[in-house]
Order: sequence, then C-alpha cells, then structure tokens
Amino acid sequence: MEHMGAVLGSIAEIRELKTEITGLRTDLKRFIERANQQHIDTVLDEVKKNYSGLFADHQVDRAKTDLADHMVKDCAMRDRCFAVFMDFLKNTSQHIRDGSVSEEVIASYREEMKSLQKKGQTPRCDTCFTEVYRLFEKQVDLMQSLGIYAKNGDSLSSSGTIPEERAVKEILEPVANVQRMQILQSLSTQTRTFSDLSALTGLRGGNLLFHVKKLADTGMILQRHERGDYIITEKGFSTLRVVSDLYRALNPGQDSTAPEE
Repeated sequence: MEHMGAVLGSIAEIRELKTEITGLRTDLKRFIERANQQHIDTVLDEVKKNYSGLFADHQVDRAKTDLADHMVKDCAMRDRCFAVFMDFLKNTSQHIRDGSVSEEVIASYREEMKSLQKKGQTPRCDTCFTEVYRLFEKQVDLMQSLGIYAKNGDSLSSSGTIPEERAVKEILEPVANVQRMQILQSLSTQTRTFSDLSALTGLRGGNLLFHVKKLADTGMILQRHERGDYIITEKGFSTLRVVSDLYRALNPGQDSTAPEE
C-alpha cells in the first residue's frame, strides 16, 4: 500500500509539473508576442521618423513618371490636368511625412477625386482618373503598411464577403511560400540584410529577389533605404500573427516550438 501511495503521489506530482510547464509555455508565448510587437512598434517608429520624408518624395517622383506615361497623350487639357493631379498627390503624400492620417481625411480625398471626375469633359478622362486613383491607393497602402493609417472597423462587410481577388493577391499569395514565410518570421524578431535572408532561405540573387519583391510589393516588408536592411511592416506582422493563430486553432495541441516529452 505504501508503494502504491508513493506511485500515486509521483503521478500527481508529474501531472502538476506538466500543468506548470504548460502554463510557463503559455506565458512565454505571450511574452514573445509582446516583445515582438514592441520590436515592430520601435522599428516602425524609427522608419516613420527617419525615412517618411524619403517615402513621400519617392511617391511623388513615381507619380510624375507614371502620370506622364499613362495619361491620354493627345488631349488639350493634358498639361492642366497633370498639374491638378500632381498637386493632389503631393498634398496626400504629405501625410506620409506627417506620420498620421484619419479615415475621415482619406474619405474626403476620395470624394474630392469623385467631384473632379464628374467635371470630366470626355469619356477619355476616365483613363487619366483611373491612374490617379491607382497612385493615391498606393499611397494609402503605404500609409497602412507603416501604421500611419488604420481603417476603422477593418472586418468583413455587412454582406459577409471579402474582395476575393485582392485578398488572394495581397495577403494569401505573399505567404503561400515556404521561403517567404521564413523571411517574414525572421524579420519579426529583427531587421535583416539581403545576405542574411540569403543565408536563411538558401536562395541567391534573382531567386531571392523575386520573393523579397513579392513581400515588398504587397506591403509586408520594407527596405530602409536602397541596399539597406529589410524590416517587417505592421501588415506583415499582423498577417504572420493571424497565420500563426489560425495554425494553432486548426492544430490544437501541436506546438512546433515545444520540446518533445
């Protein structure tokens, strides 16, 4: 009986120990998530403070080139419209430099463009306005990636649907690759150089650049400056966190970071 009691006591102690270990794992995960978020916030603040002006200038310079290439060529109003469009895009890019913008302000800009478009004199005006809309939305995407602009109530629409094409192109495709997931996870803890990412993924040159560009073009990561370190954006970190939460929800009890028992 004494032996049986000792065995039962040992089992109880083992169960208690497992419970404590499980609790410690949970606490450690929460600590890591908070630490990662603090790291992201710090990096994003640094980027917004030191490089927001460069990002804003780049957006304006790119807008000049794209407008010149895509506006209707043989139009008597082309030069006048070009000046109006550039003034609009310069004003909107200023929010990148300022570091914050509200949803109400973004909505007011969209309404401003709609009002201007109604004054268009020919059907060909739609070509030019389509390009201006595209350039403005690129600015908005950058503001979201930098945490400058956050939409209120970012969720499913009242009909319960999401824009399938954009969801696939801007969220699912960028992370539907092992190497790109490796890149995102590595950047969630610290900034990395191109060489660091090459060593991590085993990819070289153009092969790695393809994946890096895919993440950068969709706002998941940013490069501090030409040839500079890569950092994860708020969008990239949020996407990574959602994928991680979804994986754990679909695979309860499985933890790739947990030691084998």
